[in-house]
Amino acid sequence: MIKLQGGVSRRQFVQTTAAGFAALAAPGIVRAQDATIKIGYVGSLSGIRGIFGETEQWTIDQMTARLTQGITVGGKTYGVELVIRDNQSDLNRSGSIATELVMRERCNLVLAQDGDGAAAIGELADTRRVPTISTMVPWEGWFFPRGGDPASETGFPYSFHFFAGAAEIQANLVEMMARVAPGAKVGTLYLDNPAGQGLAHPEFGLPAAIATAGLTEVPAGFFQQQTNDFSSQIAQFAAEGVEAISGFMFPNHFIPFWNQAAQAGLKPKACAMGAAFLFASGVEALGDSADGLATEVWWTPSFPFKSSLTGQSAAELAAQWETETNKQWTQPLGYGHALWEVGLGAIAQAEDPLDPDSLRAAIAGLKLDTVVGPVNFAESPVKSVAITGLVGGQWRKLGGKHPYELKIVANTTMPSIPVDMDIIALGGA
Repeated sequence: MIKLQGGVSRRQFVQTTAAGFAALAAPGIVRAQDATIKIGYVGSLSGIRGIFGETEQWTIDQMTARLTQGITVGGKTYGVELVIRDNQSDLNRSGSIATELVMRERCNLVLAQDGDGAAAIGELADTRRVPTISTMVPWEGWFFPRGGDPASETGFPYSFHFFAGAAEIQANLVEMMARVAPGAKVGTLYLDNPAGQGLAHPEFGLPAAIATAGLTEVPAGFFQQQTNDFSSQIAQFAAEGVEAISGFMFPNHFIPFWNQAAQAGLKPKACAMGAAFLFASGVEALGDSADGLATEVWWTPSFPFKSSLTGQSAAELAAQWETETNKQWTQPLGYGHALWEVGLGAIAQAEDPLDPDSLRAAIAGLKLDTVVGPVNFAESPVKSVAITGLVGGQWRKLGGKHPYELKIVANTTMPSIPVDMDIIALGGA
């Protein structure tokens, strides 16, 4: 039976998806259980990054219902215990949770939904031989701060990560700006955090990509987490004739920035800002001025992939979420689901899922088609990492079901994803 810890609700779904996963025991059949597999989970279910975890509890509930009868691996049926923890978007709390999941709970596998959770648990998991899988942060941001070496033949001892890279993010942001405003001056500003610092790197970040595309950067530098006054940066952009804007901001920064820019009369042709408007809620707060804002796109319902667990297409998964929650789908819905696909897929392929070395080998050798696309650790050029793809999109006000729809307009870095429509300049022109 599933045992949920940490005050997590146990909403049961009336219906479960029809398509089964071969490794999971059939619903309604009571089997003798040989042992129990304990799966730990840490994610940003609340706090400043809670919007990234908005769909997570729904997904956890789905997995809870799915795993009630256990997992069958190699002819043996194992019970499953889930240990769910909310890090509240706090790095210090993530550290405490890491110690709890590894040392006290002695989990057989840990799934980390966000960068803080992954960073806090990585070294401890490697030292204590606890296989760990993480996602939803560019792989370089997970890999290099831990001293990762791309030339290594072995990678990290027990920790693994799957997500797209910073290069793909930069390529899409710059391509969209260059198509709308070729040869333009691009004003940049960055949140002073690891992701912002990485994107601002002069050699490997946006500055180099902007120059390669024939654009000219007008850098306004870094700003602090609590900043809500961007008048000096806006004045600089206006004085230098900026026609496009990029960098790294969270929605709580971008909304005041964009409103202040409008009040100052700054009207760029393009804006492609990392992280700022991954979510419809942040875009809707800007009203009509958001039509044409460009962003990196990890996943949408139009991705032509299916879940290895449920057989659902990306569109079907998004539709189920919208029907059951009455909320618009969000990009993390796909990756939150895929995290469980990868974790359970590795357990299914392990010779002995209770043995850390066996489970580690199964993750390292995993090639799995998921709802976000192929996740391939086995053939990755960077050990311990499965590099996934992403595309570029624009938020469009089209008068449909939702106030804004995220439409794919650039797919150079992932040609398997179809383009939805042509790119436009800001304002719907």
